Amino acid sequence: MEIFYIGSFDDSGMHILTLDRTRLVFEHIANVPDLPAPSFQALHPAIPCLYSVSGAKSTANDPGGTVAAYRIDPKSGRLTVLNTRSTKGSGPCHISVDPHGAFAFVSNYGAGSLAVYPIVDNGSLGSISDLIQHHGNSVHPKRQEAPHMHSAIPSPDGRYVYASDLGIDQIRIYSLNREAGTLEPAEPPFVESAPASGPRHLAIHPDRPFAYSAEELSSTVAAYAMEAASGALSPIQRLSMLPENHQEASSAADIHISPDGRFLYASNRGHDSIVIFDIDSETGRLTTVGHESTRGGHPRNFYIDGTGTHLFVANRDNDNIVLFERDRQSGKLRATGAEAHVPKPVCITEYRPR
Repeated sequence: MEIFYIGSFDDSGMHILTLDRTRLVFEHIANVPDLPAPSFQALHPAIPCLYSVSGAKSTANDPGGTVAAYRIDPKSGRLTVLNTRSTKGSGPCHISVDPHGAFAFVSNYGAGSLAVYPIVDNGSLGSISDLIQHHGNSVHPKRQEAPHMHSAIPSPDGRYVYASDLGIDQIRIYSLNREAGTLEPAEPPFVESAPASGPRHLAIHPDRPFAYSAEELSSTVAAYAMEAASGALSPIQRLSMLPENHQEASSAADIHISPDGRFLYASNRGHDSIVIFDIDSETGRLTTVGHESTRGGHPRNFYIDGTGTHLFVANRDNDNIVLFERDRQSGKLRATGAEAHVPKPVCITEYRPR
């Protein structure tokens, strides 16, 4: 059974769906109202646990949002709250989990900070072990008046964490001290993005030393070479996510690489599309393949399944999850006609019982 957890900006909380692959039919089996408006989720790599963040205050006197740990019932997919913690900063918008399952990393957009939590043996969250506060600004007068942490992505070996801060046009690079549960600036400690680009999410190639940043404000993708020993990022290329003739307002959102590493996908909000790039496996450079309409407005998040056969898009403004078939040879997408109704969906996480 395939289970999908859908984060939503609606106060009804997280929604749980299943998908019949043979008939391409979604079924809504439950919603989880414990955490209102959960914006992002992440799975534990080894045990059946899910983590989610929300801007809702953890307590009346705490200005921070909330991060919750859930136990997954392997048979039904239903969730039981293990515990919650304050994110120690406003506007949490992203959570990721260390590939070894020892830590969770929460990005506080409003506060411009990054919080680290140890994960204990049963999957619950321990007390915060580090809180990194960013400082500075950049050139966009409305969106870059202060730091705005948007995502923290651990390296595949778990040695480094790449913190994309939209507000200061930097991807900060941190070394993870596993004994202390703290983050220390790597050397070099960051890579500069182009002014007013606004780095948002980072995708790391599954088997080549490349990483790709979705830059929200400029609707661009920046390609980087990764140095395994130091964690350093070196610019390779930067190119638009939009068609040449597009003049309307649009912003970048999510970014993912196909499981085989051949294609890069990123979502445009405004143009309401998925842009498809071919990845040169030797140089890391990108070539635009084309664009596919998401059949809905504001595709904040999307997901490519582990087989690489399907891509799921969460269209926030049309309250739908749209299913696309992916051609693994060309990288192109085809709408299957299958959709699920979820109010204001903003994150898709798939769980397959082991």
